[in-house]
Amino acid sequence: MNRSKIEWCDHTWNPVTGCRHNCSYCYAKRMTVRFAGDVRLNKMAKRDYTLVPAADGGEDLYVLDTPMLNETGKALAYPFGFEPTLHRYRMDYPEKLKMGNNIFVGSMADIFGDWVPDEWIGEIIKACEANPIHNYLFLTKNPERYIQYGVPTKKENMWYGTTVTRRGNVAGIGWLPASSNVFVSIEPLLEDIDPENGIALQDVNWIIIGAETGRRKDKVVPEREWIEKIVAVADKNSIPVFMKDSLIPIVGEENMRRQFPKQLQHSEISPKMEKKLYDVCFECKAHLKKSEMITLLARSKRGEQPKQFGFMCRNCFKQFCKSSGLNVPALAELAESAAVELKEMEEK
Repeated sequence: MNRSKIEWCDHTWNPVTGCRHNCSYCYAKRMTVRFAGDVRLNKMAKRDYTLVPAADGGEDLYVLDTPMLNETGKALAYPFGFEPTLHRYRMDYPEKLKMGNNIFVGSMADIFGDWVPDEWIGEIIKACEANPIHNYLFLTKNPERYIQYGVPTKKENMWYGTTVTRRGNVAGIGWLPASSNVFVSIEPLLEDIDPENGIALQDVNWIIIGAETGRRKDKVVPEREWIEKIVAVADKNSIPVFMKDSLIPIVGEENMRRQFPKQLQHSEISPKMEKKLYDVCFECKAHLKKSEMITLLARSKRGEQPKQFGFMCRNCFKQFCKSSGLNVPALAELAESAAVELKEMEEK
């Protein structure tokens, strides 16, 4: 799990790496070269991995139950280069995040590619369902697989997307699963997709737009008019638009859209972290952050360390002091409200 540099998500999670689409503009394939080590030697270490058949009958796929290490003991992120690989030891990564996040699942792969076994997809979905505090965003150039596999629908935290780069890809939007949150990533925008007054885009929940990056010889720089057509359709259908920073030189910072759907704007908290940060008021039983309440301490004799036995919300604490004939302490947590309360008590 990595804190993401991709602007529209918080983290990337890659239980599967590698892809067989062979896109000429692929950034992920270039990246694996830097962190693969010696692929030839890695493949010779046959005791460290297993091979399984590809779902489409192509070359076998790699499975790692534990990280493969280089000669210095450092884990290799992509020991087989861009060959599809299941990193099973990464399946528990969502558990390690204490707060809910927007997680892009498979930024270095196409998890729904034809070559990916159903079993791999099933393991990933199971891990997502076991950690429902996060929003999971899937993205594929093969959206038919969503339907073929039977992804879980009607789940607010599961987002299914497809990539559109040219007009020929637009039809794939029709394969996005119904009764689900769906989005389209128009990145890199390689030509005017001419969205036909919203017919292709009107049923999606989010649109991401970006230009090609890198220094590819035939790199395409999208025209401003292509982008404006997409935004016009989005506005007509009240669809939020997120423009990646690669569009700043084309549309200008003042025209950038960085909108998120409501579901992706809030964060939940893990049960473990909730227990650590929250408790109930001793008096009114309100469920609040501990940092927003008064900590109740007690000790049985002078000199020993006081022991915590509960919490009390500010209002209940002030009422307790008032009913007991005590002055409200000048605590930082009560500074403003306590001053008002004391003034009212003095006036009475």
